Amino acid sequence: MTAYNPQEVEQHAQKLWEAHKSFEVKADDNKEKYYCLSMFPYPSGKLHMGHVRNYTLSEVIARYQKMQGKNVLQPIGYDAFGLPAENAAIKHNREPAEWTYANMEEMTAQFKRLGFAFDWSRELATCQPDYYRWEQWMFVKLFEQGLVYRKDSVVNWDPVDQTVLANEQVIDGKGWRSGAEVIRKTIPQWFLKITDYADELLQSLDNMPGWPDSVKTMQRNWIGRSKGLELDFQVDGFGQVSIYTTRPDTLYGVSYMAVAPEHPLALQAAADNAELAAFLQQCGKEQSNEAAMATMEKKGMYTGLDAMHPLTGERVPVWVANFVLMTYGTGAVMAVPGHDQRDYEFAKKYDLPITQVIDAEGDLYEAAITEKGCLINSDAFNGMDFAQAFDAMAKQFKADGTGRVQINYRLRDWGVSRQRYWGCPIPIIYCDDCGAVAVPEEQLPVVLPENVVFDETGGSPIKRMPEFYETTCPQCAAPAKRETDTFDTFMESSWYYARYTCPQYAGGMLSEEADHWLPVDQYIGGIEHAILHLLYARFYHKVLRDQGLVHSDEPFVNLLTQGMVLKDGAKMSKSKGNTVDPQDLIEQYGADTVRLFSMFAAPPEQSLEWSDEGVEGAARYLNRLWFQVSTFIDSVAGQTFEMSAELNKEQQAMRLKIHQSIEKVTQDIGERQTFNTAIAAMMELTNALTKFNDDSTTGMAIRHEGWFSLVKMISPFAPHMAQALWESMGQEALLCDAKWPEVDPSALVQDEIEMVVQVNGKLRAKLSVSADASKETIEALALADENVQKFVEGKTIRKVIVVPKRLINVVVS
Repeated sequence: MTAYNPQEVEQHAQKLWEAHKSFEVKADDNKEKYYCLSMFPYPSGKLHMGHVRNYTLSEVIARYQKMQGKNVLQPIGYDAFGLPAENAAIKHNREPAEWTYANMEEMTAQFKRLGFAFDWSRELATCQPDYYRWEQWMFVKLFEQGLVYRKDSVVNWDPVDQTVLANEQVIDGKGWRSGAEVIRKTIPQWFLKITDYADELLQSLDNMPGWPDSVKTMQRNWIGRSKGLELDFQVDGFGQVSIYTTRPDTLYGVSYMAVAPEHPLALQAAADNAELAAFLQQCGKEQSNEAAMATMEKKGMYTGLDAMHPLTGERVPVWVANFVLMTYGTGAVMAVPGHDQRDYEFAKKYDLPITQVIDAEGDLYEAAITEKGCLINSDAFNGMDFAQAFDAMAKQFKADGTGRVQINYRLRDWGVSRQRYWGCPIPIIYCDDCGAVAVPEEQLPVVLPENVVFDETGGSPIKRMPEFYETTCPQCAAPAKRETDTFDTFMESSWYYARYTCPQYAGGMLSEEADHWLPVDQYIGGIEHAILHLLYARFYHKVLRDQGLVHSDEPFVNLLTQGMVLKDGAKMSKSKGNTVDPQDLIEQYGADTVRLFSMFAAPPEQSLEWSDEGVEGAARYLNRLWFQVSTFIDSVAGQTFEMSAELNKEQQAMRLKIHQSIEKVTQDIGERQTFNTAIAAMMELTNALTKFNDDSTTGMAIRHEGWFSLVKMISPFAPHMAQALWESMGQEALLCDAKWPEVDPSALVQDEIEMVVQVNGKLRAKLSVSADASKETIEALALADENVQKFVEGKTIRKVIVVPKRLINVVVS
């Protein structure tokens, strides 16, 4: 064979796969299905090393499972809508649609150049009407069923990007993309009732062993189920204000109430109070998320209104506080500075009373006492513990009609409105007489115009396009207007995995094929999507189930969350100027080298630190493997191999190494998903086979078995090279269709084993002992070893530890 030329080898293999449609699959009830999926990419125009790592992970798993004889689906598509494409298009004076489709074309070429085993016949893009028509259809169904509603909501508003931002998109009070100061703003928004599924979303986590515990914990915390009391406080000059508390045992310690700056009470009080109005305006410029609230300076102002304590009847001042969120609970809290640190700091700052009502360790001169204990200074409830006080107060409030037990969730309903252009139109029509009316099914999809012009305001162009928004009411035929907000792009990414099962199906959102492939057997993506995307996808899957479109409860059986790609300790990004272009590496070393390095440099869940030396090392290994296999094949041209039943010691050892390697690589890929250790095992096997120079008939048969197995095992990582070597071995069928090597149990049977001998944990000798030698025999052999004796001479042997078939540690002093 010729020298290894990655470009020629890779082009050859890719043509074969394309000609044979190797990775196109159809439902087949005669084969076990395996659905392997990586989170689909946003079409930015160029792949980065994060893409390479993410999709190589799914590659290795998908190709391995295919060689296990399974019918493997590994689709690909593009998360094509969204603000990044819109902003980039505006910056480059191009239409978002044109920009997006051009980027998709470029990324597709790069994906194919890397040899990823995608079923390209199922490719989809979320900006295509034949995709988003079905999420419009689903929205209409949910609207009809009462799972969709519209209300005024306090939002994070980016004045430059002119859109709502999620809390996670506000960084240090600024928009994550524009850098503009984010303001609080009240606007009408569309919501999906994800909270109706909160209990099921929470409970289902207990039956998902294939998900990392860390991700499940994050989701549990985000859903945040709690049991408490909702209590009614009467406020002079305003009326009733309800609060929710999980600590009713501290109720006698309430010294003030606090409401959010957007609370109706605050707005009423500010109507004739210029100073308070100015304070509310200032609060509107601050961040409004829980993470920010934990660290920001606590600020407040007395509203001039007082509430009546529901148990004592005493007057309690009502303050506006910047740390109270209108979007959490009722937008009002009872403040107990003696037993809540945030309330304590606020009370200290504004010289408000602090009363201890719980008998627990602590010093109120220094900090709030947050531990639970028995009640004190609480009238008839004195001496009760938390549970007793909770039940007693709940009973009293119920009898009085001023309170009730309530289960609350930290989870909020999903706001799906966005005020930008490049997204799926929300299928709602506004009529002066009929109100908000759903677009009839036969009029779907509501197609987003792609030929648009942006003006200097940067706002959505469809808001200035009468030809888009002017229509007639489906109910009364009067003139009406379309909704010009578009969906949050999480809507598209919450069900794409299901549409991959039937992307060309025109008869509905999903066909019967969805139930054949779903749920996804292996899902792969970044840990940064652990909460929102995964939670929304889980919710959407349950909605699909309840509509009768699927018959499983969860979308993803197993989840693998990979770490970031770092360079010089920082995440690779264009803004930091520390990116590495995969295309340059492919041209220099070949796609297989890039793939191999991305899997070998770190375990999947850990961050990968970029290393030029690591890439060069991967290239050297593949060149060496090519040379060794090629040399062996050339040396045995035309020969047949027959392995003797009787093997000498060296032959037994080599076969043992081969089958131990098969066993380890199989487990590392198929069970542990530690791909770096699988590669390390193959490198060790390469070294062992290189040193095994037995030219006897049996020796050559063992070498052939070793190289043959190694080429198969390396193929998920370096499929192009493996295919070329496979052909050089005289194999006509494609390697990707071959069967994974099997372990020969007889090869693992050992007459003798090698054991390491340590003295106080340091390697001092190696022993060959009978596989069935007793512990006493092994100890005696170890202590008799000449080198071991040097390190124990004149010392006291405290104990001898024997780890079966591995090591002996002699502990001396």
